[in-house]
Amino acid sequence: MAKGTLQTVDRALQLLEIVSEYPQGLSTKELENLLELNKVTTHRLLATLENRGFLERRGSNYIVGLKMVELSSMKLNNIELKTEADPYLRQLVNILKLPVQMAICEQSEAIFIEKIQTVNSFRMYCQIGKRIPLYCSGVGKVLLMQEEDETILAKLSKITFEKFTPNTLETPMQVLEEIRVARKNGYAIDNAEHESDIFCIAAPIYDYRGKIIAAISIAGESKTFIEQPTDECITLVKQTAMDISARLGYKITGRP
Repeated sequence: MAKGTLQTVDRALQLLEIVSEYPQGLSTKELENLLELNKVTTHRLLATLENRGFLERRGSNYIVGLKMVELSSMKLNNIELKTEADPYLRQLVNILKLPVQMAICEQSEAIFIEKIQTVNSFRMYCQIGKRIPLYCSGVGKVLLMQEEDETILAKLSKITFEKFTPNTLETPMQVLEEIRVARKNGYAIDNAEHESDIFCIAAPIYDYRGKIIAAISIAGESKTFIEQPTDECITLVKQTAMDISARLGYKITGRP
């Protein structure tokens, strides 16, 4: 075992790797022999992994659980999402000459997984992997659009609202009102709520189930959207999001 690793964690991961090689599953005794562990240790590992959903029991055997499938799917979905989205995001950047971001939701934050901008475009402080609160970002509001109002309020009530700019929303209800407008319009905005004088327009990306799995947005200084017709920007952002959604299997039946 490599220096600095935890033996228990290493054994648990080894157990998962072994079980994954046997679609029909393995019994406790078989795992004891393969891992060369005693009955008590093996039982504790199995009980922990089963409790967390990484293993399931099929009769007397253990098989890979749905949690493993879920984590694998999340990883594959993000890879597929970035691959399918890339040409559309680049096209949007080339047309508007503004930076484009793509984000996914994780608990109470939006995480940027892609950013594209031209050499001469406005520079916004955003990097891949950066996290931003849901309540003060266009992408964050979009990522909450499909949640029930009660769920949104419950989620936001657990967050400490930080005042980033004079425009930052201060209560869950204020955020919910903007999300309700976003549902009707099919897009959300960030009116300099996280960074001073930075305006964003965001739209949702749907998967084949019709579920919002990501959001894209364009960003610029407020004066940019005075000089460039906002209606045009909104239309292009929404259309780009729909084009990416279609590539992911989403069936467009009308305005989302």
